[in-house]
Amino acid sequence: MGLGAQLSVTDLRRSSRHPIDFRLIAEHRQRGDLHLHIVNVSAHGFMVQGEDLGLGRGERVTVRLPHIGRIEAHLIWVSGDRAGFQFERIIRVSEFMALIDELQPNPRLRSRR
Repeated sequence: MGLGAQLSVTDLRRSSRHPIDFRLIAEHRQRGDLHLHIVNVSAHGFMVQGEDLGLGRGERVTVRLPHIGRIEAHLIWVSGDRAGFQFERIIRVSEFMALIDELQPNPRLRSRR
């Protein structure tokens, strides 16, 4: 395996995060299907929580998100049973807000527009 992804943006953790509870099946090139539990999402990436993924920094997964469709994400960090992924492309604001509206039905937890 290579040295991992060469990411242009290394620290976007100041982005506004939206708490969600969304389970999906991600695709990994060598490991196949991975069950992920996304617990928060931002316009730049998402955090998962659960069992050990068995992935290293820089590895890629493909996920399918409502209103966004298929998108690749790179593993940025792992800490215990949590891991952070960065999207490989920019998400349009309108698509991201539609995603939040669907995955975070509690309007008090949505960001102010």
